[in-house]
Amino acid sequence: MSLDLAPHAVKDGALVIDDGSAFRMKKDVPLVVPEVNENDINYHKGIISIPNCTTTPLVMAIHNLRKLAKIDRIQATTYQAVSGSGALAISELQSQTENIINNKDVSNSVYPHQIAFSLIPQVDDFMSDGYTKEEHKMINESKKILHDENLLISATCVRVPVFYCHSEAISVDFENEIDINEVVNIFKNAEGIKLIDDGLNQNYPTPKFVEGKDDIYIGRIRKDNSNKKGLNFWIVSDNLRKGAALNALQIMDSAIRLKKIPNF
Repeated sequence: MSLDLAPHAVKDGALVIDDGSAFRMKKDVPLVVPEVNENDINYHKGIISIPNCTTTPLVMAIHNLRKLAKIDRIQATTYQAVSGSGALAISELQSQTENIINNKDVSNSVYPHQIAFSLIPQVDDFMSDGYTKEEHKMINESKKILHDENLLISATCVRVPVFYCHSEAISVDFENEIDINEVVNIFKNAEGIKLIDDGLNQNYPTPKFVEGKDDIYIGRIRKDNSNKKGLNFWIVSDNLRKGAALNALQIMDSAIRLKKIPNF
């Protein structure tokens, strides 16, 4: 629908901020997370796209880490809430949970398997290479936003029985060994990021804690004990806030400030 309607809105003088996937990878459409690549808004031709809700927190973290050292490789595993599939998926998780608790039969229609009390290692359809469309979105969108087509990144996306908030386990390999204290400091001072990092005292972000909050939350920061140039950390963000609606509003605010809204 966006492909049909957006050009008409642009022709009538509107700025279209699209939250779907229709325009994300088009070369002449900026794909924007304001904390990362706000300047790309200057080059829009009437349409600005919002990245996938798992891409946004990842690029926010990577954008800041690149200030410390060159990144050689990124591995991301996601734990995605059912709200990412819409209202019917929320209802399916709720009804399945109630039926299991009450010893009733369980049926599924939104997902290919039962999601309640289980995990599904598939988000969106599979492609010929064995990766899903969601995993390709993370990979390709991250490269576009970070302006690095040579970035080595792999993703595994998993649907989990959580209503709201996506979580991600991230591993980053750097060109040089990095200081963990520098990582902590750069996240502490990063726009749009909140750091909760006292894992020894069971203090780290969880979906329940992050639900309804605007910032992305990072915790469990630690050196990779299998690679002295590696780093592991945990991200949680509300997929309906920064992953969708909030990012759109921030893009609008940036476009106004940059005087890039037609007829404004």
